[in-house]
Amino acid sequence: MLSGRRLDILDPSPMDVELSDIAHGLARVARWNGQTIGDYPFSVAQHSVLVLELFRAANPDASSAALLQTLLHDAPEYVMGDIISPFKTAMGGNYKDVENRLMSAIYLRFSLPATVPAALKKQMKKADQEAAYFEATTLAGFEPGEATKFFGEPGVAAFEIEQFDRLIQPWPTRQAHDRFIASFETIATLIPAA
Repeated sequence: MLSGRRLDILDPSPMDVELSDIAHGLARVARWNGQTIGDYPFSVAQHSVLVLELFRAANPDASSAALLQTLLHDAPEYVMGDIISPFKTAMGGNYKDVENRLMSAIYLRFSLPATVPAALKKQMKKADQEAAYFEATTLAGFEPGEATKFFGEPGVAAFEIEQFDRLIQPWPTRQAHDRFIASFETIATLIPAA
């Protein structure tokens, strides 16, 4: 990793996880395999910020830990890349096991529970699918009906999300990196010290 850490992807240690590496990697991984409109790819870092804002809008009383877990929901992709869910399923259990171990190490690195409770996971998944719907219809050429079939109908309208137009327009790599870091730092300051 650029931080100097040596992450063993098969047996990850929380001590080898650095926020700078996560932000750097996610800002350079394109959603939709880069098949989106705009001057820049829509990065996983930007997607993570969008999911956070959709989650926050639907769950205004969510804890800071839940917000941080939501922001980090795709963090393993900083080393594993963004692989679409149907392909992950086709690849089988080993891929998911590696991803889950890495996710746990990431959460532990930032003093979060290693796993996400089922109710929170469901809320996070809903925000993730809403983000996918908006990305599909705004950036990836999907018709609304087609996107609804794959991702469901969003529970919130785009105009209800503060600065939605800025959240959905693809950001340059540095902006995606910086916005991801800023979101993390803003939330982290709200978590009480242990």
